[in-house]
This record gives sequence, C-alpha cells and structure tokens, in this order.
Amino acid sequence: MKKKIAITRPQERSKAAKEFIENYGSEAIIVPTLELKLENTESLKNLMEKSNELDWLIFTSVSSIESIFEFYPDFLDKLNPECKIATIGTKTAELGIKKGLPIDIIPKDYTAEGLLEEFERIDLNNKNVGVPRTFSARTILPEGLKNMGANVILAESYKSVIPEDTSKIEKLIQCILDEKIDGITFTSPLTVSNLFEIAKDEDKDNLVEKLSTTTLTVAIGPITGNILNQLGVNHIYPKRYTVKDMIDLMFRELNNRE
Repeated sequence: MKKKIAITRPQERSKAAKEFIENYGSEAIIVPTLELKLENTESLKNLMEKSNELDWLIFTSVSSIESIFEFYPDFLDKLNPECKIATIGTKTAELGIKKGLPIDIIPKDYTAEGLLEEFERIDLNNKNVGVPRTFSARTILPEGLKNMGANVILAESYKSVIPEDTSKIEKLIQCILDEKIDGITFTSPLTVSNLFEIAKDEDKDNLVEKLSTTTLTVAIGPITGNILNQLGVNHIYPKRYTVKDMIDLMFRELNNRE
C-alpha cells in the first residue's frame, strides 16, 4: 500500500514536496495549517520609501520577495545600486536571482543564526538594513543585527494566518489519531503550532503520542524542531534544511522501520 504523507505548508509552496513524495511511490496529502497573505503595510511602504538609502536588504523567505515585487514592480529602479542582498535558503535566492536581484550572501545554515554568523565578518555599524518579513517571525535576526550596530528597518510584507476553513485540518488530525497517516512534514514553527491550536483540547495529548510513534514526524530544521520539542513530539530533521533533504530523510527512516 502507498504510504500517506501529510504536507502542512501552504498549497502554493507544496509542489516540490508533493513531487518528491510521489517519486517515492507514496501519496502526498496537502493540508495547509497556515495561509500566507501578501500585505502592502505602512511599514513596507516606509521601507520602500527608504530603498535608495539601504546598505543591505535581507529576504528570509520567498514571500518576502514576492510581496515587494507584487506591490512595487519598479522596486529595482529605486533601490540603492550599492545595496547588497542576503537571503536565507536556496529557494529564496533562486527567486531573487530570477527577479534580477544580485545575491551576495546565502548562509550555509539556513537560519537566522546562520545569517548572523555570516554578518559577524562584515561591518554593519550605522548601516541601513531592510528586513521585509512576517511580524510573527522570531526576533533573533533584527535583534542580532541591531547588536552589530545596524539601523534595522523592519517591514511586514506578508502575514501567516490560520486558514478560515479548518475542516481539512480537523480531518487530518482525526486521521493521525486513527493511525492512518504514515508521515507528516512541518516547514515552520507556525505549521506546528496552528495544528495544535485547531486540535481539540481533549485530543492534544493523544496527538502528541501519535506524532511521536505511529506517524513519523519530520521537521525541515531545528527551529521548527524546537516547537515540536516544546510540545513533547518526537521528531527528526535533516542535516541540510531543504524540502528535498527532509523528504529523503523521511523515506530512509520509513524504510528502516519496515
């Protein structure tokens, strides 16, 4: 029988994971536990008004790039030509290059900590650093940049929200409790916390148990893994924090269990 693997990331971000899972002869069940909404907020407008003064611009996700080009298609014409670009993750970098952004830094460790480590070798004192992102993200990046002397301009360029229709998520939770899901992938802390927020209080302990035993739980990296640790869910994550490495690790482990 085909193994059933749940993908909890947004629908528009699930294509690659679905293909990797199907290449293993398994069934990909896409049930987003969050939705991404691009937003042209006041803080993003402020960042764009200062784009010609920026020394660095940091993109932490694909959505942070998409929002700027969605609302400011002439963005590159107004950006300081001396501004350097940093991205977290290869997918973010690939989209940046496609949009015409010259990428100067991609940390080996695809986390805020990894990027801060790269910046330790760069003088950021009194440099203007723009960071468009969701305000629900961790604060370690802007705080770390400020500690290095940077003038950080934070902008909310998109929001991560729980889907209005949670019926599919509720069904997924029941399938996990009924031991009908072989594996599940989480690609951000919110994909985890939203699942548990939707779960009934009386089901949460059982959900932790099933995710720790009968359903193989795989995180994309240690940051997502931390929220699973806090909830008491046993999980694994790959050495490289990419979707492909996450799926490959999942099937190696599933095969070892047989």
